[in-house]
Amino acid sequence: MTKKYMAYTGSYSYTGEAKGITVYDVDIEKGAFKKRGEIDINNSSYVIVSHNNKILYSIADEGVVAFTILENGDITRLNSASIKGMRGCHLSIDHDNKFLFVSGYHDGKITVMTLNPDGSIGHIADGIYHHGLGSVAERNFRPHVSCTKVTPDGNFVLASDLGLDNVKIYKFSRHDGKLILSDILPCDINSAPKTFRFSKDGRFLYLMYEQKNVIDIFTYNYEEGKRVPDIEKIQTVPSSNCTHLKELTAATCIKFTSDNNFLFCANAGENSVSLYKRDSQTGLLEPRCCLPISGEYPKDMVVFPDNRHIACLNHESGTITFFTVDYEKSLLVMSSNSVKVNQPNSCVIVEV
Repeated sequence: MTKKYMAYTGSYSYTGEAKGITVYDVDIEKGAFKKRGEIDINNSSYVIVSHNNKILYSIADEGVVAFTILENGDITRLNSASIKGMRGCHLSIDHDNKFLFVSGYHDGKITVMTLNPDGSIGHIADGIYHHGLGSVAERNFRPHVSCTKVTPDGNFVLASDLGLDNVKIYKFSRHDGKLILSDILPCDINSAPKTFRFSKDGRFLYLMYEQKNVIDIFTYNYEEGKRVPDIEKIQTVPSSNCTHLKELTAATCIKFTSDNNFLFCANAGENSVSLYKRDSQTGLLEPRCCLPISGEYPKDMVVFPDNRHIACLNHESGTITFFTVDYEKSLLVMSSNSVKVNQPNSCVIVEV
């Protein structure tokens, strides 16, 4: 591939071993990162990029920070904004690059921020706190919003709450960013729905559970004029197909290949990545393999633009490990030496 790609990885910086965001040149052919430099930011726990690949957004202690991505791949701080709450854990952007959604794990809050035409962060458009009690067991006893995203039709916002074991469905105003609770998708007690993704065609929803260690597949359909979308579960697959799950195994993230033909799921505790073949017509998943990632606590992973390589961000071991994916043989083969980085949390690969 002749295109130029960069990778931006967010890390905790309170130990002094990392500045916050590490910038890497990406070798697509070899499936590897080469460190270029670091950018100061307080405890970058999640990073995303705008739909036009021009702006990088990161969670930080002060709220959310925006960076301009320069032509050479370097980044420079654009601005920052407070979310008037405890630090977030997840970010997403609406289809029109007008609003930024911040999920609050610690305070159970959804914060909707406006985005200016230049990509800088504006004011708070809405802020909603989840209320209620979970199972009153271990960590699942109060609201923990872990993922918030706009639906494919743009009319609703889904927010998974792994503390309350449900996914809330909000009516979304594209005009002013306001949210109105319209429905709730209940989940099993102590399942901890952590994150979800829609298929590219918008017909299917994939919901991953941190404690139940499964992925639920739903059909998604919205007809104009209806109060809420139709969401129906059609399949449940384990997040790992290994025969002996460790007691403290927790599914951490799911990622599609760009063509949506395959899905990956990372698992902490067991320290593995599972590969699934996806049927584009039915939306169903077929487990292919579950293999170790040579690191501890894969908190996030990223699929390379060629779909032939993946990188696993191993939070506890402080490494990024790289693998070539053999889809025919259902294998992950290490493609290059691991890269050391302090407590990596999140990563995006961007074309520049």
